[in-house]
Amino acid sequence: MRKVHISSVQAGERLAKPIFMENGNVLLGTGVELNDRFIQRLGNLGIDMIYIEDKHTMDLIPDEVVRDETRKKAVEAVHKTMTGLMDMKNVKGRAAVPEIGSTFRTVFGSILQDLATRKDVLVNLSSLHTMEGYLFHHSVNVAVLAGIIGIAKGYNQSQLSDLGVGALLFDIGMTSVPKEIWNKNGPLTEAERKRVQLHTEDGFNLLRSQFDVSLLSAHCALQHHERFDGHGYPRGLQQKEIHEYAQIVAIADVYDALTSPRTHRVRYTPSEAIEFLFASGNQYFDVDLVRLFCRHISIYPVASTVLLNTGQTAVVSSVNPNSVQRPTVRVIKEADGSEPAEPYEIDLHEEYSYTISKTL
Repeated sequence: MRKVHISSVQAGERLAKPIFMENGNVLLGTGVELNDRFIQRLGNLGIDMIYIEDKHTMDLIPDEVVRDETRKKAVEAVHKTMTGLMDMKNVKGRAAVPEIGSTFRTVFGSILQDLATRKDVLVNLSSLHTMEGYLFHHSVNVAVLAGIIGIAKGYNQSQLSDLGVGALLFDIGMTSVPKEIWNKNGPLTEAERKRVQLHTEDGFNLLRSQFDVSLLSAHCALQHHERFDGHGYPRGLQQKEIHEYAQIVAIADVYDALTSPRTHRVRYTPSEAIEFLFASGNQYFDVDLVRLFCRHISIYPVASTVLLNTGQTAVVSSVNPNSVQRPTVRVIKEADGSEPAEPYEIDLHEEYSYTISKTL
């Protein structure tokens, strides 16, 4: 399979990976033949990239860090909890959400089980979902990323559990923000921006009132918009004043937000997002945490379509963990637009005259 932009998809091509709705259910499944109506609908739903079946890349399968079933159950849990809160007239006054802590410890435990089977984790979050499902899928992505960093930090089971629950629920305060604000297509007014910023305190107050959610998990909601240099909110904390769990969640939050399509901008590539994170080291985030995070990110994931400096189009076929910027690629189109008689591979780690110009 290979990953392509929706604008280059042709009628008759088939999906190679499913596309999910906001609640985690499948919208279009693997093997569905795409027609013009489907393609237009996907674009209208905010889906800009999809995986298609391709005779030259049938053996290339993106290596997901968690199984589809694990992700589906996690998204379902987040969706059920958050939409339930949205339906309440007064989220702030809600004293307790039954068994929210135990529910999300179980959910994150399944994520950890999947992560534990991975020896060398290079993250490629290849799950595809509609724009309306961003809030729910984003929470799961942040939890996966945070879990990987927690494991790399050597956290024990209790620490990982507190971090994971906090990561899954870090944005729960957004349920008190009017949907037309956080889903707005365009810049926020000053009043709207201030209302959105209250979600950190709303989330903290909701989580700390739960008998089975730790205060450390609740602080992920409160502090994930604090910044290392003290210019964040709500309290303007800096450096070690910000709990490490919240710093990890903040990095994961920004990375996944940058690499996801949004109503007001196009998505960043993984390499562009990593460049942003490094540039913000010791300004927005602790640079040591940024370095640790970025060591586990696949800059050019398997099945990505890329343009080489030679003008050739290629698909990433494998990634060298020791040289993530220089993957092995499979050439599927020459610079003159012709297809090679047989696709062939170039190891960019060995062939330094070749570079990746951009991701297509």
